[in-house]
Amino acid sequence: MILGLSYETIAFSLAGGVFPTFLWLWFWLREDSAHPEPKRFVIATFLAGMASVIIVLPIQRLIYDYFGNMSSYSLSNVVPILKISIVSSTILIIIWAAFEEIFKYLAAHVAGMWRGAMDEPIDAVMYLITAALGFAAMENTLFLVEPIIAGNFTDSIITGNLRFVGSTLLHVLSSAVVGVFMAFAFYKSRVEKFIYAIFGLILATALHTLFNLSIIDASEGDALITFSFLWILILGLLLFLEKVKSLKQKTNA
Repeated sequence: MILGLSYETIAFSLAGGVFPTFLWLWFWLREDSAHPEPKRFVIATFLAGMASVIIVLPIQRLIYDYFGNMSSYSLSNVVPILKISIVSSTILIIIWAAFEEIFKYLAAHVAGMWRGAMDEPIDAVMYLITAALGFAAMENTLFLVEPIIAGNFTDSIITGNLRFVGSTLLHVLSSAVVGVFMAFAFYKSRVEKFIYAIFGLILATALHTLFNLSIIDASEGDALITFSFLWILILGLLLFLEKVKSLKQKTNA
């Protein structure tokens, strides 16, 4: 037993949460097949992404408790239709998204990018995506624990599939946005690289927040529209990656 969970529960949760992300990892790393990153750095970045969840969750819990306490107050005397509970919930989701994006970036930076292995613009995107998939793998694992404990394997399969095509790709997309910004700043000054990274994190947080807000209490039809839009953005990301892969060639021309 580990933390009150049987070894079987942990094994099934990890299998359902981690193994599917390996498929996405294989898919995205093919975008850098011409000059692949060292496997040890890829593995380290993936594991760092997983570990960052363990740091983010307690922070998110503290933030949740703080805004939960705020929800007992009301601004209805000032603005009749505005309640602090609504405002604080939105702010809560924004902050949660921001912390996830920041820690995925830190995981990629600490485990991969700073080691000197980045020799072309596409590398930043690959490390950010790898960290995002590690983060998603651990997050998905934790989501699967409850239905597996309850013995409801049907629910666990449905949950795993939904996260495979939904939340996992959201993490990939948002982190890839940061990577694309860094890629376009690859040949710029240190200050410009920092500015580009900040803008990337802001946009990534905005995308993450919009997705979360759109699926809260959403009907099946609305959720389907959100997932469809997410897939459209993923296709757009693939087009951007082609542009990123040509940056070095144009610079050397």
